[in-house]
Amino acid sequence: MAKRAMPGKPAWVGDFTSFLMRGNVVDLAVAVVIGAAFTKIVNSLVGDLINPIIGLITGGVDFSNHFVTLTGKVEPTLEAAKKAGAVTLNYGVFVNALVNFVIVGFAIFWLVRTVQKLHAKPAPAPAAPTATEALLAEIRDLLKEQHGRSAG
Repeated sequence: MAKRAMPGKPAWVGDFTSFLMRGNVVDLAVAVVIGAAFTKIVNSLVGDLINPIIGLITGGVDFSNHFVTLTGKVEPTLEAAKKAGAVTLNYGVFVNALVNFVIVGFAIFWLVRTVQKLHAKPAPAPAAPTATEALLAEIRDLLKEQHGRSAG
């Protein structure tokens, strides 16, 4: 029985593997996963903590149920209007999304600020003089030395 030769790996497989293993692709994948988890936390923060406080301040107003019926039967809740097939302008849902955005932006601001403080880079050392600068400094020093001898 003759052995069949296994076909070689296509060239693009190596390219694709190196692309996936680049640091920024892996970092982006991690960021997406963390972002998804962070979104759940923020949604809970807004829906379960902030909106009830805003509702308490505004007299029990639930923003997610604020809408205007453009066409169709006017219903008491957004869910009922959607079931009835009404076309609605859901400005309350937009307000919730806006609050979500502000909270996410604020949280990311503090996260990035904290990380930057933790990883503060030391001040860069002054650059060594170039060969031309070193030569000019040497000439300057020699001229000072000669001037000092001739004045004395």
